[in-house]
Amino acid sequence: MDCIKYCNVVVNTGTRVTDRLFTYRIPNSLLGKIKIGDKVIIPFGRGNKLLEGFVFEFNSGNEVKTIRGIKDIQDVTDDDIYLSGTQIKLCKWMRDTYLCTYYEAIQCLIPRGTTLKKKKIYKLKQASQGVIEHRDINQSPIIKRLLVNKSLTYNELIKDLDSGCIKELNRLLKENLITIEEKFYSDIKIKYKKVVEINFKPSSINEILLTIPKKAYKQTEVLKYLTKVNKIELSQLIQRTKTSRAVINGLEKKSLILVKDEVDYRTPIDIDKIERDKPNTLNDEQKEAYNNIMEAIEGKSHEAFLLHGVTGSGKTEVYMQLVDKVIENNKQAIILVPEISLTPQIVEKFLRRFGDTVAVLHSKLSLGERYDQWRKIKNNKMQIVIGARSAIFAPCDNLGLVIIDEEHESSYKSEMNPKYHTIEVAKYLCMENNGVLVMGSATPSIDDYYKAEIGNYKLLELKNRFNKNPLPNVEVVDMRVELEEGNKNIFSRRLYNSMKNSLLDKKQVILFLNRRGYSTFVSCRSCGYVLKCSNCDISLTYHHKNNIAKCHYCGFKTTVPKICPECKSKYIKFFGLGTEKVEEYVNKLFPTSRTARLDIDTTSRKGSLEKIIDSFEKREIDILIGTQMVTKGLDFPYVTLVGVLSADITLNLPDYRANERTFQLLTQVAGRAGRHDYTGEVVVQTYSPNNYAINASKSHDYTDFYEREIKLRREFNYPPFYQIINIIVLGKNENSVIRSTNKLFQKIHGEILRHKDLKNTQVLGPNPAILGRIKENYRWQILLKYQSVDHENIKSIINYICNINKNKYIENNVSLIFDMKPYNIF
Repeated sequence: MDCIKYCNVVVNTGTRVTDRLFTYRIPNSLLGKIKIGDKVIIPFGRGNKLLEGFVFEFNSGNEVKTIRGIKDIQDVTDDDIYLSGTQIKLCKWMRDTYLCTYYEAIQCLIPRGTTLKKKKIYKLKQASQGVIEHRDINQSPIIKRLLVNKSLTYNELIKDLDSGCIKELNRLLKENLITIEEKFYSDIKIKYKKVVEINFKPSSINEILLTIPKKAYKQTEVLKYLTKVNKIELSQLIQRTKTSRAVINGLEKKSLILVKDEVDYRTPIDIDKIERDKPNTLNDEQKEAYNNIMEAIEGKSHEAFLLHGVTGSGKTEVYMQLVDKVIENNKQAIILVPEISLTPQIVEKFLRRFGDTVAVLHSKLSLGERYDQWRKIKNNKMQIVIGARSAIFAPCDNLGLVIIDEEHESSYKSEMNPKYHTIEVAKYLCMENNGVLVMGSATPSIDDYYKAEIGNYKLLELKNRFNKNPLPNVEVVDMRVELEEGNKNIFSRRLYNSMKNSLLDKKQVILFLNRRGYSTFVSCRSCGYVLKCSNCDISLTYHHKNNIAKCHYCGFKTTVPKICPECKSKYIKFFGLGTEKVEEYVNKLFPTSRTARLDIDTTSRKGSLEKIIDSFEKREIDILIGTQMVTKGLDFPYVTLVGVLSADITLNLPDYRANERTFQLLTQVAGRAGRHDYTGEVVVQTYSPNNYAINASKSHDYTDFYEREIKLRREFNYPPFYQIINIIVLGKNENSVIRSTNKLFQKIHGEILRHKDLKNTQVLGPNPAILGRIKENYRWQILLKYQSVDHENIKSIINYICNINKNKYIENNVSLIFDMKPYNIF
C-alpha cells in the first residue's frame, strides 16, 4: 500500500484570519513517519516563515491538483506532544460550539509551556573564514565573539555590546559573512535521573563477591544492597550506603552494575507521607445515590446525574466509591473542583484511598510538574485525575466517569478564549466515551436543577448530613439597626459575642468577605476624585501591607498620593472594606488569637495555600479570614462559627444571577460550620434582611429559593428559558471600537429581522460595557437574548457575520470576543 503523501494541518499563526486547514506535502524522508495528531514544523506564507502546526487529517491527494504552490512539511517534532483522534474531534467541536479558533482549542488540550518558540542562531559562514583573515574585519567585536563561539543567539551576541552593534550585525549579514538559522525550542524539557541496577543474576551474588578485593569493602556493601532493591536512584544509593561516586564508577568499569538515565517524573505529591485508609460504610441515602449511578456505569450507558446533597451529606465518599468501581473496570475518572483551594484536601482524601494512581492538574503547578502529570495520564500511567476547570482536558483515552463537585460554581466557566463551560465539555466527552457524568452540589445552579426537573439529568438527593448532625443555625443581623443603635464597627454585637464565646471554647472561626485588599477605593473627600487605574476604567484597591493601590484586572500598581491630584487638598481617605483590613481589625479585637487570611494575595506563592489550610486543620490558626476561597468544600471539624461580614456585595451586582450567587455563597459558607461533632452557628450581616435569597439561605431551603427564582427567570426571559450571547468589541482606539460596534449591530439586527422564525430574539445595544476599559482596551458590547431552540440559527448568523465576513464590519485594530451563555456581562 502506498504511503499517503498529503495532509491537512492546523497552523499556529496567532490570527483568526488563517483559522482553517492547510494542505501540505509529506516529503519522502517523512513518508510513513507522520501520524494524525503529530506536531510538525511547516513553512507558511510568502516568506516561508517556519511555524508549528498539528496534523488533523490525511489528504488523499485527489484535490491537490487544484491547489497551487503546495509546500513540504519540514519536520515532525520529537517531543511527545501529540493529539489523539478524540482530542482532534474535541477541537472541532469546541471551534463550532464556542466560535473559537482551532489553535485556541488546541491550547486547552496541551500543557502550558509546550508551544514551540523560536530563537535566531548566528554563525560564521564557512566561506567567509578566508575573507576575514585578509581584512581588518576581524576587529569587529561580533566577529571576535563568533570566532570564539561557533554559534550565538541574538541576546548572547549583543550582550555587553553597545546599541551600535545592531548596525554592524546587519552589515555583516548583508556582506554574507554570517548566517542566521532559526531553532525551535520549548520552555519545558523531559527530566532524567541516574539509576543503578545490577548486571548479573541475583542468585550469583556470592560468586561475584569472591571477585571483589577485601580492601574494596564498600563495593561489596553496594552490591549486597543492590541485590535487595534491584534498582535505585544513584543519589539515593550513595546516600543509603554512605559511599562515593568513585565506588560506583569502579563497579561500572567491572560491568557488575549498569548506570543509566531514566525519565524522572516531577510530581507535586509526596505519596510516601500519606497514610492509606479504607472506604466508609454508606448510609441509606448515599447507597441509593451510589446504586443509581453504578447501574449506568455497569451498563456503559452515557447518563448525567445531578447529586443534590446538603453540605456535609457525604458526597465525597460516594464519589470515591464510584471511582473505585470505575478503575476496577480499567477505566479512567476525572474529578473536578471549582477552586485550587479545594484541591489539597480532596487530593489527600483520594491519595489515602487510591495511592499513586492519582494525578493532579491545576494552574499552581510548575510547568514541569504539569507537563509530567499530563504525560503520565497520556501514557495511561494514571487512572484518576483531580484538578480545577482545565483538568477536564486531561488526555484520558479510556474515560469512564467525570465528577464535577460544586457544579454551580461560576469558575467552571472560562473567562479566557475559548470561553467554554466545563459542564458542556464534560457532557461531550462522556457522550463520546459512553461515560457517566455526576454533578454534585448543595446549591445546584438554577439552569441545571431545571434540566433535572424536565428530565435532561437524573436527580438524586442527599437531604441529611452523613453524621446526622443538624445543619447550623443561621442568624441574620440587620446592620441598619446596628448603625441606628450606635455600633459603627465592622462586627455586629451578635457576631462579636459569638466569636468571643467560640474562641473561649477553643473552637475555630471562619470570617467571609468577598473583597480582598485593605480598602476598596481611595478618594478625595474635598472634590470626590477617585484614584483609578491608568489602563482600566476601574478604581484601585488599596493594599496596606505593601502601601500600594492596585488594579485587580491588569495588575497596575501605584503609590497613594498624599495630596489630591485634582484639587490639591490633603483629604485623601480610604473607603470600603477588604479582607486585609478585617485581619487588622480582628488582631486588635482578639490579640491572643492566631489569625490568617486566605485570598489571592496570601496564596500567590507556591505552597502557601496548602500551608494555610494545613495550619488551620492542625488548629494552629483560630480565626481564618477569606474571600470565596473559604466557602467551598473545605472540611474542618472544629469550626463552629462562620461570620458573613457583608451579604450585600454579590446581591447588588448588575447581574440577573445576583440572587442565585448570594444564596449559593451564603449556603456554602454556612456549610463550613458544625460538620462533625460540634453544633454550628452562622451569623450573616446584611443591609437587606428581607431579601428572599438571604431568607432562603437562613432556613437552608433550596426548594423555596428555586421556586421563586425560576418564576422570575421565566417572566423576564432569562436562562434557562432564553439564552444569551455577549459580543465584546474591543481595541485601543475608542472611535474605531464605536464605529465597528455600530456596523456590527446594524448587520446582526438586520439579519435577524430577515428571519421570520427569530421574531422573539432581542438584539440589545450597542452599549459601552460595564467595565468600559480594561488593559488599555476600550470595550463595547452587543447582547442577544433568544429562545434556546434558536441557538444553532443564531450561532450560524454570528459566525457568518463576525468570523467569515469580519473584515467588512470590523476595523483592523479592533478585536472581537464571543461569550456563548455568559456567566457575567461586565
